[in-house]
Amino acid sequence: MKPIQTQACCPEASAAPAQTETMMKYVLAGIPLLAAWWLVYSNLEAFSGWFAYDLLKLSHESHFGGAVAFFVYDTPKVLLLLTLVVFGVGLIRSFFTPDRTRKLLAGRRESAGNVLAALLGIVTPFCTCSAVPLFIGFVTAGVPLGVTFSFLISAPMVNEIAVVLLYGLFGWRVAAIYLGTGLLIAMLAGWVIGKFRLEHHLEDWVLEIKAGENAYTEANMTPPQRIRYGLDAVRDIVGRVWLYVVLGIAVGAAIHGYVPEGFMASIMGREAWWAIPVSVLIGIPMYSNAAGIIPIVHALLEKGAALGTVLAFMMSVIALSLPEAVILRKVLKPTLIAVFFGVVGFGIILVGYIFNLVI
Repeated sequence: MKPIQTQACCPEASAAPAQTETMMKYVLAGIPLLAAWWLVYSNLEAFSGWFAYDLLKLSHESHFGGAVAFFVYDTPKVLLLLTLVVFGVGLIRSFFTPDRTRKLLAGRRESAGNVLAALLGIVTPFCTCSAVPLFIGFVTAGVPLGVTFSFLISAPMVNEIAVVLLYGLFGWRVAAIYLGTGLLIAMLAGWVIGKFRLEHHLEDWVLEIKAGENAYTEANMTPPQRIRYGLDAVRDIVGRVWLYVVLGIAVGAAIHGYVPEGFMASIMGREAWWAIPVSVLIGIPMYSNAAGIIPIVHALLEKGAALGTVLAFMMSVIALSLPEAVILRKVLKPTLIAVFFGVVGFGIILVGYIFNLVI
């Protein structure tokens, strides 16, 4: 028996030193990388001014000079924040699988489930490409429909990227406003949709799926594996969204440099009562994530747009989009999609008016 026990223990005994060695390599590499990250991030403003006005010899008063400085400053700033945040949340997500999320939500009281689902949406992976499997998983696991919609609203709209980038660009006050109102919309909209009892507007094939079927598995990862998971998240997510970030900042730079303040104030200012619903309608056909739209929001605010109007525009772009409706059509009948857009859209418009009145 002793040889058998020795053979069984050897892999575990040899794995521990290997994991420790790998972990030390990550730590030793991570410290200088974090130092380099901070050094670059803290000098971006000075670099952008030098690049636009000293190297390229552009005028401080020119529209093009302002647009170039804006673009050179915001592009690396957003990408640096994005990389750091995605890595950190990747570590969290290595503990927080979709299967665990479904288990936490199933069987809860609906009101408590709306709150929990909205909070879970902040740290749980979600995008339009994963809407169908996650939605099916929630419904077939017995999660109430309204609770599922709270998650569906919160996950793309109130995510770590949006909050951190808003903090980086506008400060904690605007970031906190966005976080609080986004969660409130997700909770209340999910609760309202749940009260409508619209389960019969799910596609029939969704209801026929057995609740016991589960495509997700829990993962018991070692610390080095979790770090690799975070690095993989950076390669995957940043690799997919960086172009949207650059394009969004380019649009923001154009607005920053060329669009007159009076024009933006007349379209998205406090005085125009119709500005908020029009901004929401404009935002729905657009398709972007938080990283891509926030630079545009930054430029709009600098040009005189009202905060409530701009936040409503941003929320509609992120939480309501035509591509999302096309994907969800595989799971939801048109009536339920219309209710979803109507309830969330009404909540976004209401939040916009409230903040324009209060702030």
